[in-house]
Amino acid sequence: MRQSGILMHITSLPGPDGIGSLGKEAYEFADFLHEAGMGIWQVLPMGPTGYGESPYQSPSTFAGNPMVISLDKLAEEGYLDLEGEERYVPENPEQVDYAAAQENKMRLLRKAFAQSERKLKKQIAQFREENDWVYDFALFTAIKNHFDRQMWTKWPDEGARMRDPETLKKYEKKLDKEIRFHLWCQYIFSKQWFALKEYVNGLGIKLFGDIPIYVAEDSADTWTKPEVFQLDEDRVPRRVAGVPPDYFSENGQLWGNPLYRWSYLKQKGYRWWVERLGHLSKMYDIIRIDHFIGFANYYSVAHGAPNAKQGRWIIGPGKELFITLKKKLPGLDIVAEDLGVVNDRVRDLIAFTGYPGMKVLSFAFGADDSNIHLPANIPENTAYYTGTHDNVTALARVKNATPVELECAKEIAGFKTVKQAPWAFIQTVFASKARIAMAPMQDVLGLDDWATMNRPGTTGGNWLWRMKPGAATPAIAKKLKKLNKDCKRNL
Repeated sequence: MRQSGILMHITSLPGPDGIGSLGKEAYEFADFLHEAGMGIWQVLPMGPTGYGESPYQSPSTFAGNPMVISLDKLAEEGYLDLEGEERYVPENPEQVDYAAAQENKMRLLRKAFAQSERKLKKQIAQFREENDWVYDFALFTAIKNHFDRQMWTKWPDEGARMRDPETLKKYEKKLDKEIRFHLWCQYIFSKQWFALKEYVNGLGIKLFGDIPIYVAEDSADTWTKPEVFQLDEDRVPRRVAGVPPDYFSENGQLWGNPLYRWSYLKQKGYRWWVERLGHLSKMYDIIRIDHFIGFANYYSVAHGAPNAKQGRWIIGPGKELFITLKKKLPGLDIVAEDLGVVNDRVRDLIAFTGYPGMKVLSFAFGADDSNIHLPANIPENTAYYTGTHDNVTALARVKNATPVELECAKEIAGFKTVKQAPWAFIQTVFASKARIAMAPMQDVLGLDDWATMNRPGTTGGNWLWRMKPGAATPAIAKKLKKLNKDCKRNL
């Protein structure tokens, strides 16, 4: 089936408390997608955000983000009394102020926890039993809060850093209430997430999730499973991830994530990856694996290097990992994010897995006719995007294009004025032979550079965009539905 969908992260939804949530507005957006004839709703990673509020630097690869819990839903279910409560109202409804939103939401979540934990005791106990990662995550978060949010490798208590059993018992007793709060948050997130998923699936729409290939250094994953990563005896990374210098960055990108000990993972039957993808396959119907290239070959940089210039490419686990995954998790629906340095080894691995790769129309302009992102050159087994969360919006791309790029874009996408470009991009992608056609909601709304979600290589000012209330109109849905019908998508 030819499919299409919209990329719209949960935090970008409109609604109360200064940040999008799993509440009423999420259900309304699902209705909008249904009216628009869409078959896919794509979100960014749903874990708690890390450094710079990036969903790609989460303190857990398994946990959900408490910031998207709907307070109104908690109130409706009798778990939170909001009467007389002052709730945060942002000055700018089209941007998240994370500090203000977090202060408001965590205060009210703690109130809801105090009012509902006893009622939910059995459900939380069952949730903990079914999710063996959740207690370690709650303990990690409680200890991290106790040490003023310091990175765990810098905790002043060596016993806590190194997970000495007696020391952990001490903190379990001392921080019991805080641990229970984080267990409660994860239960509530899961409850609200799967209620939304059931509703979305009931409309015939698939939830399309996104997982980073790497985990953050400051995470419950590295703390609980140090043997999985290239860490020294003090649990500090020996080498870290990144990408070499390219057109976008003369120094490359130094991500800083610890690299995997693939020899150890292989010895253990890739169990950690099976557990990770098994968990996420319940949350999502389709999974996009970010930086899929790293399974074929990964870029390794010495820990402490000033930039990514001096790294080296190392052969990854390759086909063996995916043979295991297909055996242990049959039916996984994966999209391989293969943007970047694609060599024969990468192409061979993607061909072996059969997963669709990704192409981006915004990358197609100003080069020769062999550009792999041109509509004429993409393979059918492709997820084709107008742009991704890491690109400026289609309108900004065209406004800032060189004269050569602008003429090329006009010829390929068939528009005359810059204002027409976003819709022309969407039409071009949806009309292409790609099996999956995707557009960020910012392009559907024709928004400028201020709505760009992320600028790779920069810190601060990212992940902020929110959709204006009422922006997803019936007229836009009708226009999209006609496009889907004309392009024979989701039929």
